[in-house]
Amino acid sequence: MSGLHNDAPGMLPVLSKGKHRNARKGACFMEFASYLAGERWSDHPSCTHPLLAAVARLVNDAISDERRPQLAPLVPMVIGVDSDDPRMDVYITLRVAATALPVASAERQRVLAVAVLSAERILDDLDHRPAGTLTERSREALAKVPVAARWARDFAEGEQTTMKGFQRYAAPTAVRCAVEGIANACVSDPDALLHRLLELTIADCAHLVEPSGSTDPARWADACRLTGTVDVQS
Repeated sequence: MSGLHNDAPGMLPVLSKGKHRNARKGACFMEFASYLAGERWSDHPSCTHPLLAAVARLVNDAISDERRPQLAPLVPMVIGVDSDDPRMDVYITLRVAATALPVASAERQRVLAVAVLSAERILDDLDHRPAGTLTERSREALAKVPVAARWARDFAEGEQTTMKGFQRYAAPTAVRCAVEGIANACVSDPDALLHRLLELTIADCAHLVEPSGSTDPARWADACRLTGTVDVQS
């Protein structure tokens, strides 16, 4: 089967799992984004924040083949969503961890609870908050997993969290753990939760940055129309 939508103008690639050599073989979420952005074919395009792109790749591969096409309308929304603001790494981590905490296995809950506390410590420094401050979302997420939360607090006590270490280790680990935790969770519809996770993570990041507009306007409009995106840039 061809990896292209043969009935669509411009022969858009079909979303599928894993990496692909070219559009005719199909495309993962971020390869599709590179295509729409007019970049060199890659699953690590420069048009999207690296950690957000990691969430997209993981969700793309974890979601079922039947539900993966429903991710297509989200693809244009990640184009141009990038920033040097370290809060983006923090917001992504808090979103994925809070979403996965209630449904992940006990072992993963511990990892995610530690990630929440680490991310909040980074926000304490970035936003000059009192030490130990928690956002409402984090407080609610940790309250749902009291055993893991207590373990995480004991584990993290006295630990120093640096921005460099958080970005390099804690945040990517949390993202992978969260997506895997949701994909393997004993819930009625993990695909819906994965889709919602990516959608909300993109929205969180979009609050920090305006899309760069690197995509040709006509190409952007066609991409949004063909992927079913309602909110088309003018």
